[in-house]
Amino acid sequence: MNITLVLWLYILLAVSGLAFFILIRRNSTKRLPLPPGRLGLPIIGESLELQRLARLGKHREFVDERRARYNRDMFKTSILGEKTIIICGAAGNKFIFTSEKNLVLTWWPPSLKKLFGDSFFTAPYDEAIRTRKMIVAFLHQEVMDQLVERFDKTCKKCMEYDWIGNNKVLAFSLIKKCAFYIACDMFASMDDPNWRAMMIKEFNILVKGVFRLPIYFPGTRHFKAVNSAKVIRKELMKVIEKKREMKSSHGKVEKDLISYLMDAKDDNGNLLTDKEIADNVILLMDAGHDTSSGTMMMMIKYLAEMPDCYQRVLEEQREIISQKKPGEKLNKNDIQKMKYSWNVVNEVLRLFPPIMGTFRKAKVDFTYNGFFIPKDWMIWWTTSSTHNDPQYFPNPEKFNPERFDRNTITPHSFVPFGGGPRMCPGKEFARVEILVFLHNLVQNFRWELVYPDELITLDPMPTSSKGLPIYLYQHSD
Repeated sequence: MNITLVLWLYILLAVSGLAFFILIRRNSTKRLPLPPGRLGLPIIGESLELQRLARLGKHREFVDERRARYNRDMFKTSILGEKTIIICGAAGNKFIFTSEKNLVLTWWPPSLKKLFGDSFFTAPYDEAIRTRKMIVAFLHQEVMDQLVERFDKTCKKCMEYDWIGNNKVLAFSLIKKCAFYIACDMFASMDDPNWRAMMIKEFNILVKGVFRLPIYFPGTRHFKAVNSAKVIRKELMKVIEKKREMKSSHGKVEKDLISYLMDAKDDNGNLLTDKEIADNVILLMDAGHDTSSGTMMMMIKYLAEMPDCYQRVLEEQREIISQKKPGEKLNKNDIQKMKYSWNVVNEVLRLFPPIMGTFRKAKVDFTYNGFFIPKDWMIWWTTSSTHNDPQYFPNPEKFNPERFDRNTITPHSFVPFGGGPRMCPGKEFARVEILVFLHNLVQNFRWELVYPDELITLDPMPTSSKGLPIYLYQHSD
């Protein structure tokens, strides 16, 4: 027989076998059911129900009720106009965190792309990792050590101007103001009061449009947020241009995130464009003050409700102060000593994490836990599915900082900053910022809630219905 003919027969058999294998595998995959659940109304899905519960402070019920009704590990729904599968539990978190590029891709609602542009938050995987490396390099330990003093200086000014001398304050607005001033200093070295006042106003509008249906129509939150993002981006581009001019004429500029990103190169030696710099700074300024201020607000609320916890925090902070020489400033070693204070913050992050979860998109058809997940469906992991599960945290509704004393937390169950290659690069920034603020607050005051039953909602971050008014009592000793 002709050798060429034999070769072609072998190729034909191989191709036929491969096609048969793929067909059988595809058919067996498709025979598996979708996760149970309901998709709700066309386009809207169950988005309105999720928003309704969040406004009532019952956001956890959205996931908890469906886990109980459909399946503990996963269920289907539709939110933000997308067919979505919510995967729950520590094993589910691990699966999602470790499957990027192979099975899933990071996905965010189109509304966020319009707000945060080409930031690492919304960029494709390779571009996101490229930019994230630069930001992590800026936020490395040595830089954070130097910034403790800057954070402390800003917090002391905020205490002096807005807190000391007052018997009653709206805590949430003052917390956001202080956190925003810290972000302005660290990311842009901007201390002009008019500029900061204008920018915080625009950021407050922007954050109200996060996770809203992308209806670009005058009057909608999305419309207002997109326009505020344009204003913020324009202002940051001016700052970048000014820094370039200053560097050209003086040879150097103040050290901050913008000046760092202007010179930072990726692994291929490429620089970021000015727009990429501005987009990433918008994201980090938003996350650097909005998410942390929600945590600080809840920290104040819980410490008012738990006087024993407050007393332990106060004693820890006073012990740190007692070991310092007169005039000695707060430093990195002091932060490391705030062990119980950090346990308190972690317990706040468990009960009221800064995010409800993040999204992925199925890159291909695949199966998980006996269910079929179609290509292009959204996948959402949620913090509440583990943070409030007694399997991982006994008596989950109880505020108990001591649970973080022991090294017994199940991997992938405590995920306030996400996990895997997309873990929030600002985790250390948030830790230092919150602890420095707490240090300054407790050494000056104890406090009481004006409205002990004040409603806490998610919009999309934890917020208080009345602004968390508190009575301040300045220490006399």
